[in-house]
Amino acid sequence: MTKPKIPPINPSRRTFLRGAGAVAGSTAMLAGLNSAAQAQEGEPIVIGCPAPLTGIVAADGIEFRRGIEMAADEINEMGGILGRPVQPVFVDTESKGDDVVIQACQRLLDRDNASALIAGYNLETGTALHDVAADGGVVAMHTNTVAVHDELIKSDPERYWGVFQYDPPETVYGTGLLKFLADIEAAGTFKRPNKKLAIVTGPGTYSVNIANALNDHAAEFGYEVSLYETVKVPVTDWGPTLAKLRADPPAVIAVTHFYTSDQAQFMNQFMTDPTDSLIYMQYGASLAAFRDIAGDNSVGVTYATVIGALQDEIGMAFADAYKARFGENASPNGGGQTYTGLHAYAVAAALAGGVGGPYEEEQNRRVADRLRSLIFRGPMGTLRLHPDTQSAWSYPSEVNDPSLGMPHVVSQIQDKAKDGVLIAPWPYEQGAFQMPPWMQG
Repeated sequence: MTKPKIPPINPSRRTFLRGAGAVAGSTAMLAGLNSAAQAQEGEPIVIGCPAPLTGIVAADGIEFRRGIEMAADEINEMGGILGRPVQPVFVDTESKGDDVVIQACQRLLDRDNASALIAGYNLETGTALHDVAADGGVVAMHTNTVAVHDELIKSDPERYWGVFQYDPPETVYGTGLLKFLADIEAAGTFKRPNKKLAIVTGPGTYSVNIANALNDHAAEFGYEVSLYETVKVPVTDWGPTLAKLRADPPAVIAVTHFYTSDQAQFMNQFMTDPTDSLIYMQYGASLAAFRDIAGDNSVGVTYATVIGALQDEIGMAFADAYKARFGENASPNGGGQTYTGLHAYAVAAALAGGVGGPYEEEQNRRVADRLRSLIFRGPMGTLRLHPDTQSAWSYPSEVNDPSLGMPHVVSQIQDKAKDGVLIAPWPYEQGAFQMPPWMQG
């Protein structure tokens, strides 16, 4: 493994600002800790990332890799973690399930000597890396966005002391969407043609949990569920589902199945004979690949994510730097996840006095303790962790203070050549909801 070069422990102001501009508020702490501390000796700190670099969600996996690479370079420009450079190592989980994810995580600990595991999401049950991290005595961070993580942590906090979900679980999506619909209706920007809500989900637990939350709470917001459809994935032919939607057109179609290519094909086939329905899509539509495949048919789609790049000063600085490095089609919403995870970990590790290696539980517990108490402001908003579940607090679903929770971001594609416009929540919105073009006449 090639040892990365690291700048002096006291970087110049220009070097620091160039490296830390996207997260200057929180990461200034890391630079300050590095400057104040005596540089530690030792090999590079290996950060292992199990990521789906090939397969059906490889578009996301590539962004997860990019986010960690960018964060590692910035951290190393600021002096690493107390003088030790960060070295990311990646293992492809191939868009497969628990067995492959577990093998990848174990390989990172035993072969690559990883001090921590930092991932985006993987296509697994949501808890595949938990036991590997617990047995290996390391911190693990992921954005699987699942309630089963919360349940497992609460069931045995002593065993899973080091496993963190650095975004909120999927359960906040259902009520979040319904609240958003109520808000735009109250504002007069959305006039629903009827009270019907159609729900289309994939078979995965994540998608089903969101669909069930919508189904359970729809009546509270004045909706009746006219269709609850579970599709087999991947989906190339949406004809049978679209036939049902066209036979009984709803005011809102909520697609909680999140594969980007499948969502894009839905829009391409929907637009051959669109219904008078607002279309909401889960996560995948936030990626540039969705707009690339759907083209003009993407315009008007509303989507949401509980962890997404903001369009404020910090978020845009990150997005501009990210696209300058990786190209205009790169997706800050994906890369910003692991970028946030690694930056937050680095600050916590510096506060803890450094990291331990795999199976060096005592020092890694100190890092985990600092993570639990950390309030980290990055391009995705504020990361603050629930003490009992070790998942991120969500704003506005769980807290009403935007400085204390990660925003549940709702966006709308209004130009196929650009990222979606952030339209909720306050105070992060950059534009207003627009009726989709197929609903305007």
